[in-house]
Amino acid sequence: MTLIAVEGIDGAGKTTLAAGLAAARPEVVVLREPGGAALSERVRALVADPALDVDPRAEALLFAAARAQLVAEKLAPLLAAGKTVVLDRYVDSSLAYQGAGRELGVGEIAALNAFATGGLTADLTFYLRVPPSVGAARLSGGRDRLERAGAAFFARVVAAYDALAEAATDRYVVLDATQPPDAVLAQALKHLQ
Repeated sequence: MTLIAVEGIDGAGKTTLAAGLAAARPEVVVLREPGGAALSERVRALVADPALDVDPRAEALLFAAARAQLVAEKLAPLLAAGKTVVLDRYVDSSLAYQGAGRELGVGEIAALNAFATGGLTADLTFYLRVPPSVGAARLSGGRDRLERAGAAFFARVVAAYDALAEAATDRYVVLDATQPPDAVLAQALKHLQ
């Protein structure tokens, strides 16, 4: 079983990389977070809605609930069947966004998500690193509630991702996502080989 997470701030190219990995390796299953299951998709709509004022603790609990459903309904069965799964975001997103960005505490969010996932962790994490200014410039159209959080928020998120990558060098592969998408994909595929 192999669980590969693709992490990074909004606009880093996570969805593009996940799609590229799926195209290059058709045996992989790609899921997104929050989402990937009916209940989780409904939660996604709630947490992204810019019209809602969502308390940071409620936000963290909603993401954990969506993740718990995804693990139970899709992720655990796929991994048990021997599939390789690529997740467009996973637990580290909550550690960075809610733990650091919302200043709820990385340890507290880690404990909440360990409960939500039953302790299921990624085997490999591709961290697409870009400065917040690059991520923001890549976003098109209307921005969701999280994408509107501001420069200080995203600076905390990037610092948290950097710290997570430094603390887990056995699991993290840091990719310079300021490069063109094809170059990022080539680096990821090289690492998988």
